[in-house]
Amino acid sequence: MENLPDILYNHVKDIFPIFRSITGRGIRKTLGCIATRVENFSIYHIQSGTKVLDWTVPDEWNVYGATLRRTTGEVMIDWAWCNLHLMQYSIPVCARVSRKDLEKHLYWLSDQPDLIPYRTSYYKKDWGFCLSAHQYAQLTDDEYDVEIRTELGPGHLSYGEVVIPATMTAGDEADEVLFSIHCCHPALANDNASSIAIAVEVIRALQETAHRRLSYRFVFIPGTIGSITWLARNEDRIGRIRHGLVMSCLGDAGKPTYKQSRQGNAPVDRYAAYLVQTRWGGKVVPFEPYGYDERQYCSPGFNLPVGCLMRSPNGQFEQYHTSADNLDFVTPEGLYASFGFIMDLISMMETDFYPHSLAPYGEPQLGRRGLYKAIGGGDGDASPRPAFDQMTLLWVLNLADGTHSLMDIAQRSGKPFPAVAAAAEALTLAKLIAREPAQSVPMPAASSVSPDGTSVQ
Repeated sequence: MENLPDILYNHVKDIFPIFRSITGRGIRKTLGCIATRVENFSIYHIQSGTKVLDWTVPDEWNVYGATLRRTTGEVMIDWAWCNLHLMQYSIPVCARVSRKDLEKHLYWLSDQPDLIPYRTSYYKKDWGFCLSAHQYAQLTDDEYDVEIRTELGPGHLSYGEVVIPATMTAGDEADEVLFSIHCCHPALANDNASSIAIAVEVIRALQETAHRRLSYRFVFIPGTIGSITWLARNEDRIGRIRHGLVMSCLGDAGKPTYKQSRQGNAPVDRYAAYLVQTRWGGKVVPFEPYGYDERQYCSPGFNLPVGCLMRSPNGQFEQYHTSADNLDFVTPEGLYASFGFIMDLISMMETDFYPHSLAPYGEPQLGRRGLYKAIGGGDGDASPRPAFDQMTLLWVLNLADGTHSLMDIAQRSGKPFPAVAAAAEALTLAKLIAREPAQSVPMPAASSVSPDGTSVQ
């Protein structure tokens, strides 16, 4: 039986060869591939020319072939050899061109002579070939035959979505977590077949979870225009988004990199920073209005609490947007670790709340509730050490005033968040704290004993 790291890697292998762009058959095939792996997957098609915020859904682009040949007929470049050879959204061309004119349409990397770069021209009508520096050096003839068989015209932009409703809160009342995954890059394993694969397994895990306080929405979109289209079509849902995460470049061996939301101190920012600092290593970087779709979700009119999770950050690893971002660059271990980080993040989202003390006057008597010393698990105790100690209980009780979240309590006390969450659960079961404030918490009536032994209230 396959283990999860191998399952994740096999998802990447299946998705990697599909030629994708921001529109067209390839992205629809990719969405169809996802639909065979998860339940309740919906695919939406938005017509070209549709106005979405300040943008317009572009014409659909499909490729049927592209070659660069010598005039003798020898093939020098063929799109069939590598998906990256053709610049995205190249217009149709069938012509003999001079070497001088061809030069304007060639893209290569002089400092990485073995690699083919990834280039696009979505919103400017142009054409081009991407090739290695070695291939470029072989183009010494005076003329070449260019044949680019593409189709660019009215069609659709397609994106996919999965909604996993809360089970412990009424659907219309539950806060929502938004996960955004771009699925438009061809032949790039880390950016972003890795995140598609991980999202599939996170969805499966959540769908199998019986108790969910939050609702989860996963959107699989083409970069930039996809998030803009989704936002334009879902403005009525924006107010329910409590946490959000853009997933990208999650399959390599680098440590996690979390890019903060525009807010900087949103709960998702704090949870991710906590995991980076206490469990997973890596780094936290501040928001900047450049990168992936987080910049759309964090635009000032929306200002959603959406950060971005990566391993090696975009643009900062030598394989980025080149043919070296292949199946050898991502690993089952890297994919699995990213899956673990996201599941830890979800656990914190589900668990955190602002506790309200139901016994705020003085320290409640823990012994008669079985919460004193018995849960201590001292060094000499032969039984397994419990998830929390007595000081963790006392910190939760003392800060359960409705203004401190469990995350606040963990950071102020220095106790691990899982221990704080376990202590809060124990105190909730003992009816000493609650998620919601009580109507009123009266002060217990004082009593004393008179010199003759009678009770006096």
